[in-house]
Amino acid sequence: MKKLLVIDDDASFNLMLKTFLSRFYHVDAAMNGNEGITQLKKQHYDMLITDLRLPDHYGLELLKEVQRTYQGLPVILMTGYADIKSAVEAMKLGAIDYISKPIDPEELLAIIKNALSADQEVARSVDPNNDHFLKTKSAASLKIQEHTDLVAPTEMSVIITGESGTGKEYVSRLIHDKSLRKDKPFVAVDCGALPKDIAGSELFGHVKGAFTGAHSDKIGCFEQADGGTLFLDEVGNLPYEIQVQLLRALQDRSIRKLGSNQTITVNVRIIAATNENLKMSMKEGEFREDLYHRLNEFSIEIPPLRLRGTDIPIFADYFLRMANQSLNKQVMGFSKAALNHLCQYAWPGNLRELKNVVKRAVLLTVSEVIQENDLPSEVIENTFIPSPDHEDEPYKAYDLKNITAHKEKELIESALIESRYNKSKAAKMLNIDRKTLYKKLKLFNIDS
Repeated sequence: MKKLLVIDDDASFNLMLKTFLSRFYHVDAAMNGNEGITQLKKQHYDMLITDLRLPDHYGLELLKEVQRTYQGLPVILMTGYADIKSAVEAMKLGAIDYISKPIDPEELLAIIKNALSADQEVARSVDPNNDHFLKTKSAASLKIQEHTDLVAPTEMSVIITGESGTGKEYVSRLIHDKSLRKDKPFVAVDCGALPKDIAGSELFGHVKGAFTGAHSDKIGCFEQADGGTLFLDEVGNLPYEIQVQLLRALQDRSIRKLGSNQTITVNVRIIAATNENLKMSMKEGEFREDLYHRLNEFSIEIPPLRLRGTDIPIFADYFLRMANQSLNKQVMGFSKAALNHLCQYAWPGNLRELKNVVKRAVLLTVSEVIQENDLPSEVIENTFIPSPDHEDEPYKAYDLKNITAHKEKELIESALIESRYNKSKAAKMLNIDRKTLYKKLKLFNIDS
């Protein structure tokens, strides 16, 4: 059953909403922002529904904090002070929807159902079995499909690499859904959001009295995922001592809860993801080499959206249909100028950013098609050379002569990764000579 967290300082409203929604979902309630954040740290939720004005938080500030710490958590804002400015700001910050009080419970239920089904559709939109995915034109999409089909039926551990927002969790879920473990749990853990002092408890569990505040036994993520798949997102952020425990759990196929002397056998497949260079972290002593090799039995790289330029119109159209559904609008498409800007923007936030930009544009537009002025200024002003997948133009996406200065470091790092740190090839991809590349490596303090 999906889990929802409702935050509102009106006790009677909170109780009413919880009672109504509990017929369809597991619902927890909090009376203020701090209490809500505490709840989010304790367990996974599929959606957050929060009032805009709380006694200890302004809703948009809370939204920013949630987006930073719990990336991908859908958020719906409620308010008795509804206005278009706040709605647009909420959408820009990543809220999936906005509803004004007095709230019609049936209307809210419809928004929740649409949003949760839409999130599932996003996962399917990068599913190689989905026709929409198969119609994408980039070689990268086909490569992801091939590698996913290849590794899914095995028991191999997988590391998925790629920038934030490229869809690493979606691909991990896809591997699980195609595996022999598909009928068992899929448990996702954001290692970057795990406080150091409770990371061991979250992963392995604890017994009552193991530490101050351990008032009862807790089942960790390994036990929750027993028989299924454990997805460790941003695995490079795990504290070093937790890496030692993780390695032991993978080697022995058993865990020991904090405060316990007993070992528990677990049968878990690990899929890890990172947007960091783990090899560099190993050199710097921040990530264990033996754990890396244990996790990296197979690797899948998801290229950034800017290197999949021919996919952008397809994803944009898909997100347009999602936005129409959630916002109850009937926008037909994009003007030629608007689509050109979408295709010529670097998308540092990748698919997540594209989804938000399209939804914001659908909300703002008063036309049947999204116009150029419906797009954010950064999309219009920061032009990037498109990333065609033509074999005769393989390096244009890296052309530094046509990219704004603040993108240089990001492009250099991407070129190094793409060229497997072959500096001659990277320089050619960047349309600069080798000497200039070395100068820029020093300038940006890039360790290659």
